[in-house]
Amino acid sequence: MSSKSKDKIATIVLYVISTFVVLLLVSFIGYILYQGSSSLNFKFIFGNPKSSEAGGGIGPMLFNSFYLLIVTLIFTVPLGVGAGIYLAEYAKEGKVMNIIRLCIDTMSSLPSIVVGLFGLLVFVQLSKWGFSLIAGALAITILNLSSLTRVSENAIRAASFGVKEASVGLGATQWQTIWKVVLPTAMPQILTGVILSSGRIFGEAAALIFTAGSSTALLHFNDISLIGKQSAFSLFRPTETLAVYIWKVNSEGMLPDATKVANGASAVLILMVLIFNFSARIIGRRIHRSFTGSK
Repeated sequence: MSSKSKDKIATIVLYVISTFVVLLLVSFIGYILYQGSSSLNFKFIFGNPKSSEAGGGIGPMLFNSFYLLIVTLIFTVPLGVGAGIYLAEYAKEGKVMNIIRLCIDTMSSLPSIVVGLFGLLVFVQLSKWGFSLIAGALAITILNLSSLTRVSENAIRAASFGVKEASVGLGATQWQTIWKVVLPTAMPQILTGVILSSGRIFGEAAALIFTAGSSTALLHFNDISLIGKQSAFSLFRPTETLAVYIWKVNSEGMLPDATKVANGASAVLILMVLIFNFSARIIGRRIHRSFTGSK
């Protein structure tokens, strides 16, 4: 068999595998959306689960998911990108660096249930915060920090190749080079890491059950406070996210239409992840174009 024939066969095999993966993903998303399509209405998405109607709605859980996402990214992005900058630009190879990389690799393989139990011990009990949004956000930060650090480090290393020397040669300091040249060039890859982290925040349930709690409470938006437990914006109130609510509905079976509610909540969760991913990529491209001047 000639090399051209082998190349054609390998190309066909790769195309078949790629097509199968895409079809599997489309089928999975399509099945979830089809099963929950009957619940995709205004009352269900923005309604209250404690209303008189069967099943109520998922409005509070949807708000909790987005609010937890924002708070978690406030912790994760500066720490992850900052650690990536340090590892790529400042850290020197050696035993200390090897230990740091080993710790990062170990953190990336931690099961979410273990992180949840750690959060229960430290953020819930020792800190005396109780089941709260801040405890859940810190637990998810531990889960996402290693992956975002790795992505940021690799993106910064790839972006700095060929442009760092030119910037320094023009008289810029190391920090000016990182801030003005390297980070804008690495922004698309870093944003990809942020998107992956956000998807895990949306879909995580195990760690949040032990830290953020699983109780559904009425949200009071007229009370704007970060510490008062009655406020919807409080960091110290129990916070049941959409993923936790799906688990709770399927496991407890307290609702007469539990299957329908779970299917609808799953469909909304999938839609929210898709919308967030597409929006983040569009924003990332515009940020990259504004920094680089590309069209």
